[in-house]
Amino acid sequence: MERMTAVLVAYAGRHGGTRQIAEVIAAELGEAGLNVDVRDAADVGGVDHYAAVVVGSALYYHRWRPEAVRLLERNAKALAERPVWLFHSGPCGPGAATHQVSLPANVALLAARIDAERTATFGGRLDPATVRGLIPRLMASGQRAGDFRDWDRIKAWARDVGRRVRTRVTL
Repeated sequence: MERMTAVLVAYAGRHGGTRQIAEVIAAELGEAGLNVDVRDAADVGGVDHYAAVVVGSALYYHRWRPEAVRLLERNAKALAERPVWLFHSGPCGPGAATHQVSLPANVALLAARIDAERTATFGGRLDPATVRGLIPRLMASGQRAGDFRDWDRIKAWARDVGRRVRTRVTL
């Protein structure tokens, strides 16, 4: 019987959109025969018992959520010893589904330190009913309001991650 590989998919966001992306990624990884845990980045203490890790964050004003950054910082040594993939979500508006956003400088340094794979950018969701604050409300009243997540693209990326986990990690 083939042994399953444990993969952590951790996410950080405020309104559930990034969590939903993480859940879809986890489902695709599960379809690839991998054992997957999906957890809020704030609830992840360590990564030692995972063979591979995926970390995602919502982008707010071109910054990652602090809980995702802390996960990378606290676990940098362990993450450097296993395959790691990063994603962020957040571009909204026309063209958001294909718009690539560079990692924030602090996250780019951490990604280099842990030798993370190339980062994926996924369109985000800006729901006028859930946003708080003046600027987000203004953004949610214009062209940026809506759901710009490309589920087919997200699933394809997750399947690619699954293939790479299976080739890089001893099963």
